[in-house]
Amino acid sequence: MYMIGLGTATPPRRYTQTECWEAFQSSPQFADLTPRARTILETVLLGKNGITSRCLALDSLKDAFDLQPDVLHRRFADHAPRLATDAAWRALREANRQADDIEAVIISTCTGYLCPGLTSYVAENLGLRRDVIALDLVGQGCGAALPNLRMADALLAAERCHYVLSISVEICSAAFYLDNDPGVLVSACLFGDGAGAAVLSSKPHTKNRRIRWTTSGSTLVPTERDTLRFEQQQGMLRNILHRSVPTLAATQAEAVLDEVLSNAGVSRREIQTWIWHAGGRDVLDAVQLRLSLSAEDLHWSRTMLNEYGNLSSAFVYFVLQEAIRNHAPGGRWWLSSFGAGFSCHGALLEVGEAQSS
Repeated sequence: MYMIGLGTATPPRRYTQTECWEAFQSSPQFADLTPRARTILETVLLGKNGITSRCLALDSLKDAFDLQPDVLHRRFADHAPRLATDAAWRALREANRQADDIEAVIISTCTGYLCPGLTSYVAENLGLRRDVIALDLVGQGCGAALPNLRMADALLAAERCHYVLSISVEICSAAFYLDNDPGVLVSACLFGDGAGAAVLSSKPHTKNRRIRWTTSGSTLVPTERDTLRFEQQQGMLRNILHRSVPTLAATQAEAVLDEVLSNAGVSRREIQTWIWHAGGRDVLDAVQLRLSLSAEDLHWSRTMLNEYGNLSSAFVYFVLQEAIRNHAPGGRWWLSSFGAGFSCHGALLEVGEAQSS
């Protein structure tokens, strides 16, 4: 499978972490927080947490604190189809493909629910063919991009399709929740809104830099399900984020990496570029320590985390696109995501050398 076009999209408004702290202080919920909770918010938002700003689907940060289920649902329903469509158009343009070429569209999200799913709206917006295979994937959290891509790989390998459109979109501001739990508070400081898309084919693009998906693997640890997931409270999504997640993510990331590389007969030292889902600063620190990576190995993920925050399932598209745009060295690349479940996924890519401009 080849990635012949990539696209990303975010809401137009970007907010700094300092602006978010000021908005928290002015919110009606701030007075209900304990002193410890306020300290956590201030420390994370104003400290060195690896994030400078986030793009959010909000006209004003004041809107974030209108915590009514109908308001949050409407935010998702309004913005998720729009961002998914924008990212898809950009991927199609880079792939030099038309909407009518797409025979399957797969969309992942965890921050809202629509029935019919997002594929209905995106297919309409793009003008996809009426017989398109439309698959909506939910409940996979931050790690969803890679299971999505693995499904596309299966469709292409089975020769059911020539071109597949893969999309991950998250409106994390539609899953905003606030109480005194440290995990809830940290989550409120980390997540941004965005979408990523890829056009996938069984044949490479003749003009773009070649990105070949060669093999992949996953692991699922249901016994750790309660460390990272959503639950429903008062008709809203409430994020559960346990302090053990960074260590757990690093451990499972290493397990998937070693299994996939062993099966492929590839060593770690052959990996030229690392494309990691960030999770947050502490997650990247844990991955770096566990795998004995250099600071440079985490450069692309840290850069995107700093500029956008944790974009959940869409994040790895931003990291991959950033590495491609900045001519990261070709060769074997490692792409990895992890999230709810607890689940972890990895894929070995072969990327051609950047063309000289």
